Amino acid sequence: MRNNLRTPESKILNRDAMAKERQRLKQAGRTLVFTNGTFDILHPGHVKYLDWARRQGDALCVGLNSDKSVKSYKDDRRPINPQTDRARVLAALECVDYVVTFDEPEPDKLIELLVPDVLVKGKDWAHYVSGREIVEKHGGRVALAEMAEGHSTSGIIKKILDAYGSSAPCAEHGMDRKQTKGKS
Repeated sequence: MRNNLRTPESKILNRDAMAKERQRLKQAGRTLVFTNGTFDILHPGHVKYLDWARRQGDALCVGLNSDKSVKSYKDDRRPINPQTDRARVLAALECVDYVVTFDEPEPDKLIELLVPDVLVKGKDWAHYVSGREIVEKHGGRVALAEMAEGHSTSGIIKKILDAYGSSAPCAEHGMDRKQTKGKS
């Protein structure tokens, strides 16, 4: 058994702690990669993307949109999973070294604080990469990841609604709501 394994909780940092960690990495000559997103319902496309991002440097920091941030650019029904749960799931991935939550609609302030060496976004965002100017001004680079076709959180939500509609399973009993009427 390896004793140097980090717990997911130890990978979830606030801005100040991540800024100190960034300085430590820089002094050690290590390359910091940064990406961001909602990561609401984690799916294979996310995992492939994050794994690819991690391979762009020595350590991967994921900027996680807070619940407040997600609501500001999606809608009041999102995110499905709260930020603490989303952060915990991301931090459990081996390819993720750090998770930092941010409240703004875009991560540019966090990117300005950390000044990563590599900024990763999906090719679907090639037209606009928040923080690009900051990273490139400091000699860093932007890397665009291929997107995994057929994988999206919105697609998963639609599939659940199509499959269950208003008769979504009742988690307590493994039955749909129609089957639980009149039962206590």
